[in-house]
Amino acid sequence: MLPNMTLEKESASPARSLALSEAVSSEIVKMIERVGPSVVQVVRHGRGGGAGVIWRSNGGVITNYHVIAGTGGDVQVLLPDGRTFDARVTNQNPALDLAVLQVDAEDLPAALVDDSSKLRVGELVFAVGHPWGQRNVVTAGIVSGLGEVPVPHTGQNAQYIRSDVHVAPGNSGGPMLNAQGAVVGITAMIFGGDMAVAVPSHVASDWVAGLPSRRVYLGVGVQPVELPIEIRGRNRAALAAGLLVTGIERDGPAARAGLLVGDVLLAAAGRPVVDGEALLDVLAQSAAERNVQLHVMRRGAIQTVNVDLGDTETPETTA
Repeated sequence: MLPNMTLEKESASPARSLALSEAVSSEIVKMIERVGPSVVQVVRHGRGGGAGVIWRSNGGVITNYHVIAGTGGDVQVLLPDGRTFDARVTNQNPALDLAVLQVDAEDLPAALVDDSSKLRVGELVFAVGHPWGQRNVVTAGIVSGLGEVPVPHTGQNAQYIRSDVHVAPGNSGGPMLNAQGAVVGITAMIFGGDMAVAVPSHVASDWVAGLPSRRVYLGVGVQPVELPIEIRGRNRAALAAGLLVTGIERDGPAARAGLLVGDVLLAAAGRPVVDGEALLDVLAQSAAERNVQLHVMRRGAIQTVNVDLGDTETPETTA
């Protein structure tokens, strides 16, 4: 009897393994199908730029800052249902490599977001995005590391999740999911070469929750740059960095004030602006006055530009 029993167990084991494998595969398929409607494509200047996650059902989308940097507000969001919307860049944080877009749509399928601070090395994760323009590609792996990396020109560190999920250009801004299909990170390849490096979802959630509730609108795309030594010597604040204007939204406050692509912002309302977050803070504090004075370097010369911020009643914030 024992040999027969052993044979029966051995013959049953592959069947049980197959059933378990099929059950796991079926759950993964269902999980990806649930999150699919919340993953969008972010298009800049009429060509692919990256991915994004529907964060709020009222049209709020999170993506990477580097996906929309330098667009001057010329961004579109393509929904999985085929609809295309012009998007406004309402908030951006180069240090975190995050940006918030707003589209004029309601009742969108917002993604489920989990607390990434509880994520552990070894957990199964998935990336969803549009590598090389291919829509809704899914790859899987495990969390291989958690930590911080220095952010150039800021003196700050950014938290990250590293995994062995395979990603490529077009995945940036898309979700990293846990085994339950909840967002635990925003894929941000800019920090990690060809490794899947993601901004933790709890970092993104805390940033969004802390954004000002009133609209402060300048209408520029910026990126941090180091200042020439001769400019540092002429600047009383001895700044080492400023913000290079990489794009200007048509008919926005910056455009009306005469700012140009290539200008370098040194200070706003008398405060140094070495990163996008610092600029947003100054703009938020200037909302009541509805204007802000900028110190700008243009062709090596420093000049003052007064900007009328316009309407501050809309519940959004942007640089």
